[in-house]
Amino acid sequence: MIEALQFEFMRNALAAGLLASVLCGIMGTLVVVNRIVFLSGGIAHAAYGGIGLAFYFGWPFLAGTIGFSLTAALVMAAVTLKAKHRADTIIGVVWAMGMALGIILLDLTPGYNVDLMSYLFGSILTVPKSDLWMMGGIGIFITVLVIFYYKDLLALSYDEEFARIRGVHVTGLYFALIALLAVTIVLVIQVVGLILVIALLTIPPFIVEKYAKSLLQMMVGASMLGSFFTITGLWLSYTFDLTSGASIIMVAGSVFFLFLLIEQARLYLQKKSSLDRKIKI
Repeated sequence: MIEALQFEFMRNALAAGLLASVLCGIMGTLVVVNRIVFLSGGIAHAAYGGIGLAFYFGWPFLAGTIGFSLTAALVMAAVTLKAKHRADTIIGVVWAMGMALGIILLDLTPGYNVDLMSYLFGSILTVPKSDLWMMGGIGIFITVLVIFYYKDLLALSYDEEFARIRGVHVTGLYFALIALLAVTIVLVIQVVGLILVIALLTIPPFIVEKYAKSLLQMMVGASMLGSFFTITGLWLSYTFDLTSGASIIMVAGSVFFLFLLIEQARLYLQKKSSLDRKIKI
């Protein structure tokens, strides 16, 4: 891997992957503890509508995609609050229509053929320095906001009623959380692709949750684990000439299933040990 870093595109790819890991580690932790993984997947897929709008009307990529994604995200958030029993269905519909709208608009864009695979798996090896500065700036902004509202987010994540008693504007904070999530997803999709965004948002926090003693520890642990997936995946892609995004996802997925196997083995041994003690008594 050290040999690969002599190339600027690999240094940029590593920096982009680490920034994405930190962003997804922070926001992914809030996604997992608030049980809004399906909603985050809906936002990620609906972002295709924004991509289509941006290309069709010639708007700046971020402006068009963030605007559409924020609208879709806030609609989904309102549905989860007002009609929880139908939330999964409506999110699924918005998810599908967003993707369909984006693909149709890209088809209708005159003289421009977009490689949709680049938005699925990203193009992390072609990340320019300007995107790195933008990711770093927005990453700092999101981190500062999370630190400032940490106690309120902690209360919202684990006990909504307690949060209301503390005077937290739960509905407003929830919408703000979803808005930050939408911005994060759009920012990272452009670099690492839709599938890798979902992987980094969900897999590291899920694994770390079992061992973290606080929300802060979970955020830090998820960021570190995501960074490990990124570095390992980039090394594998460079060594064996594989697609970088897919390599990172395979590393993350393999560790995820290994973790599940270890957890199942641990639970089995605990039950067996408890049963043996009862038999001896």
